[in-house]
Amino acid sequence: MSQKFQCIPILASTSIEATCHWFICIFYPYTSMRLLFVCVGNSCRSQMAEGIARSLGHDAASAGTHPADSVSSNALKVLESRGVSTEGLHPKLVDDIDWQSFDMVISMGCGVSCPMIRIDQDWALEDPVGQPLDVFETCANTIEDNIKKISN
Repeated sequence: MSQKFQCIPILASTSIEATCHWFICIFYPYTSMRLLFVCVGNSCRSQMAEGIARSLGHDAASAGTHPADSVSSNALKVLESRGVSTEGLHPKLVDDIDWQSFDMVISMGCGVSCPMIRIDQDWALEDPVGQPLDVFETCANTIEDNIKKISN
């Protein structure tokens, strides 16, 4: 897992490295992580998580055990309404992802359909597929809150 900076300024130090370390800690609240979001269809929750995580400065990807043909239009609408880029978002098969290269693998709540890979956290989010836009908004809010929690 990526190491977080220990934000303890060394006041007596003249080291450039220590000074840069201090400034990074003050002006950048978290370090970037490689995050993989996994669910069944890879069309709603995990796609929103990938987009939101990237917008927060993380290297993120998403995948599904049985990927849908396309990303949910409501998921795309929610991301676009938040100013989150949807470029490159498309359903992917988890078997095609090198999941071991990620700092954290997060299940969106895929239950018995979860793949046989390391799952570091299970967020157990209800799948909003087929639901109204406000359900997607609520899901996206929870996803963003969860990403911020693991970032700090």
